Amino acid sequence: MSFGIHRSRRAMRVVAIAAGLGAALAGCSWFQTKAPLPPGTSAASTAPTMMQNSSSPTNPATPSLPAFSKGVDNTVGPRLGVNRYLWQGALDTVSFMPLLSADPFGGVIITDWYAPPETPDERFKLTVYILGRELRADAIRVALFRQKRTNGQWLDMPAEKATATDLEDTILARADKLRDQALSGNSGG
Repeated sequence: MSFGIHRSRRAMRVVAIAAGLGAALAGCSWFQTKAPLPPGTSAASTAPTMMQNSSSPTNPATPSLPAFSKGVDNTVGPRLGVNRYLWQGALDTVSFMPLLSADPFGGVIITDWYAPPETPDERFKLTVYILGRELRADAIRVALFRQKRTNGQWLDMPAEKATATDLEDTILARADKLRDQALSGNSGG
């Protein structure tokens, strides 16, 4: 008798979990039906880009986030959780590597493994952290991971600290150039 009760409790748990997952997935955009696109329009041309403002008139349901620190101008440009020039500079700098993840609100970019053509038995992976809203040297950190193929297996190797520092400097220089371009474009130059 107790075996039947145990089985029915398990079945009720499975049903409850399935119902919870179903309810959660019902809100996902993957499972919502989409209206057909007009002729001559591609899905890529209608998809929002990472740099678009999430509280734009085309998406009024998304509230804008308040500024959490004084002196931060959130009225101009896209609303990112981090400095937009550092973000774009980091993306530009690591663009030669395949991206696994890019979170503009958390300020984290994770690349997949990349093996330079010159050294196919060595590969690298990066995690870029953008730590603030200001364009400053201490607002960017790069974690560099290195592996070397030995006897057909990838083994972790120490990465040179100078390489991570060089990448941080390159990102910072690119961000500074992007900011200068934006300022000269806004001043009519």
